[in-house]
Amino acid sequence: MNQVAENIAQVREKIGKAARAANRKPEDVHLVAVSKRQPPEKISAALEAGQRLFGENRVQEAQDHWAQMKPEYPDLKLHLIGPLQTNKVKEALRLFDAIETVDRPKLVMALAREMKKQGRFPPCFVQVNTGEEPQKAGVAPDDLPALLALCRDEGVSIRGLMCIPPFDEPAALHFALLAKLAKENGLKDLSMGMSADFEKAVPFGATHVRVGTFIFGAREG
Repeated sequence: MNQVAENIAQVREKIGKAARAANRKPEDVHLVAVSKRQPPEKISAALEAGQRLFGENRVQEAQDHWAQMKPEYPDLKLHLIGPLQTNKVKEALRLFDAIETVDRPKLVMALAREMKKQGRFPPCFVQVNTGEEPQKAGVAPDDLPALLALCRDEGVSIRGLMCIPPFDEPAALHFALLAKLAKENGLKDLSMGMSADFEKAVPFGATHVRVGTFIFGAREG
């Protein structure tokens, strides 16, 4: 499990190097350790190494990983980085500290209703389908302003934007597009960059990079 700690240190070093090269402060780039389908011992190793920000793809799996562990770490922060079904909104809002995958009006309305019920209003990101891939979640770039307007009207606080570039296209093009969209819409946070390309995301203004395999190794299942 020492390898997990070493890997986290390597990722942080790479983030710092990329940030300084881009005249940015390394502390302005937050590492989201993606713990989906990882065994408890690897997650515990990351916690022991001081990692406190984690990303999960599925609500139920996140509950299995964190429901009992979260109270032990009051500074722990969890981000939902996978698609959110409207019937899981209640559980998601109880567990997560940020929702990174707001992508459609129906979900905005469900979040708004449940946030008011729970009195809990975690910040959200809008997921943008920068490659406009039909099989991928996310709002199309042209539809982003309307979705953001709905979020404002319904009281869903949007902190920034998130994207997953097409695997067969240069990621930098999509990072640049997401940064442009964020600037046009007055949003400061950008969740972009994963294990294979997080260093490329930093010069384009990434504030959150989502790294799983580089830290934990191959996923189970």
